Amino acid sequence: MGGAVTLAALLAVPAEAGALSPGDWAGVIAAARAEQLLGALACRLSGIAVPERAGAILHDARDMAAESRRAALWEAEMARRVLAPLGVPVVLLKGTAFVAGGLAAGQGRMIGDLDLLVPRAALADVERALLAAGWEWAKPNAYDDGYYRRWMHELPPLLHRDRDRLIDVHHTILPPTARITPDADALLAGAHRLGNGLSIPAPEDMVVHAAIHLLADGDLAGGLRNLWDIDRLLFEFGEEDNAFWSRLRARAALHQAGGVVARAVRLSHALFGTAVPEEWGGLRPGDAWFRRRLLARDEWGRETRAATRAAFYIRSHWMRMPPPLLARHLAIKAWKRVAPARS
Repeated sequence: MGGAVTLAALLAVPAEAGALSPGDWAGVIAAARAEQLLGALACRLSGIAVPERAGAILHDARDMAAESRRAALWEAEMARRVLAPLGVPVVLLKGTAFVAGGLAAGQGRMIGDLDLLVPRAALADVERALLAAGWEWAKPNAYDDGYYRRWMHELPPLLHRDRDRLIDVHHTILPPTARITPDADALLAGAHRLGNGLSIPAPEDMVVHAAIHLLADGDLAGGLRNLWDIDRLLFEFGEEDNAFWSRLRARAALHQAGGVVARAVRLSHALFGTAVPEEWGGLRPGDAWFRRRLLARDEWGRETRAATRAAFYIRSHWMRMPPPLLARHLAIKAWKRVAPARS
């Protein structure tokens, strides 16, 4: 079996660890590292007997994930201190929201950027406050800056000059040019406040955002981690509340993401055995291609299925912007790559 296939099977059923050969372990660890799932795998296998060498690697991965959690929460606190005087809602997104909320999806989760959602009307004030507090533009190029401000769902990324940490400030969760239009006001209004003044999305919105991030906002590179996020969110929220699934369906419809969420749930059930109501399960036409893309990594951690990956790369751009804008954007980016070589 390929690395990603074995990795998904082991995340689904950790008790199968005892059946793995040394070669299987090498493939699983390589794939988990490439998919940024090594910390999650380490937490999933906690207390289960594994070979000594694999155990040492997993132990280190748990330590790294704990450090990632600490750094993410500290960066969120730094942003909170800067933005609190503005009196605007600040909602944590993605991995930082998982760990701040103490959710199962945060266990072993490696976290890179700090992602925040703020009201669009507050963007200018938020931007000024962050720049005054030590964040700097990570994309100083004039074209990239203008492109973000006109066409994207977030400010150009900011990098703190001392801590070397990126922050992405969102005003919604998909580019305005995308095929679906989530309700940013509803995301902000439904968010659950934490004790420190920051907020995290409501459970249903958290799943909707994870599904959109996986299936409607990219080419599925690293998608196995995003799907594992969805599995953990569904496991936790679905176990706690029988009414969760009906609320999820309604919330997905509100955000024009019913099909995206349904597909994400089906894929999670198919790859990880996520417990879902009967009407949410069962693969549909087209799902096999997404499954193929998600598992496109071999026992060396290398990406495979180049044609499939290329198709999803094209699809990602097609979904994010209309053809004329896409053609113009790709032409400009191509010219910017070749122009330095000619000078």
